Amino acid sequence: MDYTFFPQILAFFSAAIVTAIGLPLIIKACRYYKYFDLPNERKVHSQPIPRLGGLIFMPAAVVGLLVASRLSVFNGGQEYVFGVSTIAMTIGGVMIYLIGIIDDCFGMKATHKFVLQTVAAFILPLFNLMIIDLNGLFGIHQIPLWTGYLLTVMAILTIVNAINLIDGIDGLSSGLCILILLAYTVLLVDHPAISSLNAAIVGSLVVFWCFNMFGRVGGLKIFMGDAGSLFLGYVCAYMSIKSMMRPIAPMDCGEEQMLISITLLLIPVLDVMRVALQRRFTGHGMFQADKTHIHHILMKAGLSMHATLTCILSLFLVICGINYALWACHLSMPLILVIDVAIYMLVLWIVMLVGKSDN
Repeated sequence: MDYTFFPQILAFFSAAIVTAIGLPLIIKACRYYKYFDLPNERKVHSQPIPRLGGLIFMPAAVVGLLVASRLSVFNGGQEYVFGVSTIAMTIGGVMIYLIGIIDDCFGMKATHKFVLQTVAAFILPLFNLMIIDLNGLFGIHQIPLWTGYLLTVMAILTIVNAINLIDGIDGLSSGLCILILLAYTVLLVDHPAISSLNAAIVGSLVVFWCFNMFGRVGGLKIFMGDAGSLFLGYVCAYMSIKSMMRPIAPMDCGEEQMLISITLLLIPVLDVMRVALQRRFTGHGMFQADKTHIHHILMKAGLSMHATLTCILSLFLVICGINYALWACHLSMPLILVIDVAIYMLVLWIVMLVGKSDN
C-alpha cells in the first residue's frame, strides 16, 4: 500500500474536524456581538450574514499540521522541521490574519490596510524568501537583489488582494483556494511539512465551503471575511514563491515551475489587474469599491450566483488544462500567457455581449 499521502490525508481530516466544530461556535459569537456582513448596493446578499468564518483557518491549519507531524514520528519518521522561510511565513501570515480580524470587527480604511499589508509583504524577502530567478522567462534568469525585493513585495500584495477582492459571491474565493492549494499539496508531496500545511488548509476550506454555500438551510451560513481571504492570499503567495525556490523547485525546472504558479493564480490576478487598470483609466480611485470584478460582470449578464461560481471555476480548470497542453507542445511561456489573457478577455467580451443582448 502506498502511504505517500497519509500525512496529508490526516492533516486534511484533522483540520476539517476542527473547522466543523469551530464554525458553529463562531456563528453564535458573531450573532451575540453582532459581527455581520451587512447588505448594500455592492453586495449580492440581502440579509445580514456572520462574517468571521476565516477565523478558523489558521488554528485548523495548525492542528492539522501538528497531527500530521506526530503521525510522521509514529510511523518511524522524523517530526517535521520548519525552516526560516516557514517562520517568516508564520510571522507575515499572523500579521495579515490580525489585519483582517481588525477590519472585520471594527473596520479599517483601505489605504491603512494596504500599508499594513505592505509591511507584512516585506517579511518574506527580509528572510530571503523572494523571487531572484525568473527561470528563463523572457530569457531572464538571475535578477538583482533590489529588483527581487520589489518584485516579491509587488507579487505578494497582488496575490493577497486578488484573493481578497474576488471574494464577492458564495464559494468563489474558497473554491479557487481549494483548487490552488490542492494542486500545491500534490506538487510539493516530496516536502511533507509544506504539503501537509496545504492539505490542512484545504480540509478547513472544504468544510467552510459547505457552510458558506448551503448553511442558509440550517441557519449556519457564514462568510470568511477579510481575516480569511487575506490569510488565504498570503498562503497562496508564499506557496507560489516557495515552489519556485531551491531546494523545492527541481534544478532543471526552467520556466515550468513559474508557469505552474502563474497558471494557478491567473484568474484572481488577472481580475484584480484588469479592475485596477479600469479604475485608473476611468478616473476612479484605486481603493474605491465598485462592481467591475469578473463575478459582477457575469451576474450582470444574467447568470445566477451558483452559475457564476461554476463558470469561473470551470474557466480556472480549462486554463489549467490548456496551459498543460500548450506546454506539452513546447510553446514558450510568454506565448502561453498571451493566449491565457486572450481567453480571459474573450470570455468577458462574450459575457458582456450576451448581457447587452438580453437587455
